Amino acid sequence: MRFFKFITVLFVIFGIFPLTGCSNSGSKDLRNEKVISRDNKKTLIESDDTKNYKVLSTSNKNLTITNVKAYLTEGDNLIANGNFEKAKENYDKARNLSKQLSGFYRDLNGSFRGLDARIPLEMDKKGRESLKLWAESNSRLASLYRRKKQPEVAVPLLVEIIRLMSPNSPQGKEAYENLIQLGFVNTSYKGF
Repeated sequence: MRFFKFITVLFVIFGIFPLTGCSNSGSKDLRNEKVISRDNKKTLIESDDTKNYKVLSTSNKNLTITNVKAYLTEGDNLIANGNFEKAKENYDKARNLSKQLSGFYRDLNGSFRGLDARIPLEMDKKGRESLKLWAESNSRLASLYRRKKQPEVAVPLLVEIIRLMSPNSPQGKEAYENLIQLGFVNTSYKGF
């Protein structure tokens, strides 16, 4: 019985599996890849896997703040060309994506709070930027709806801007001023 315990301990110490194929690079042979530089006896290798490692930080813009900005810019260009419906679609996409990103950054911020101070700081910064873009897309949508003579659709967007950015922010002040112009509220804000 002691012999079986001894063998079990040996398997745990030396490992059950052979060491081949246990690295993160899998079974891919990197010897034929392009070598970038040699630094302190470390060879840096560029492969297709390393180029695509950080998918969202490269040119792919599916779930990034850069994509929100691209939607807003494209919407502005469509407005300049008079294509209001396509512009509305782009502003809606920007609004939905920035809203989604804001929630993701908020969740990550809360998850790492107290564990690693760097991550909540980064998530807070990105979250604030996504909130500003959310308010900006709301503002552009509200302006578009006002232009189309649909103030009842613009009002909730303007109220949301104030909720997101606070009444003292430039965006909040502008949104409240628009609510006064629409006749939704009458009392002017003394913070102006």
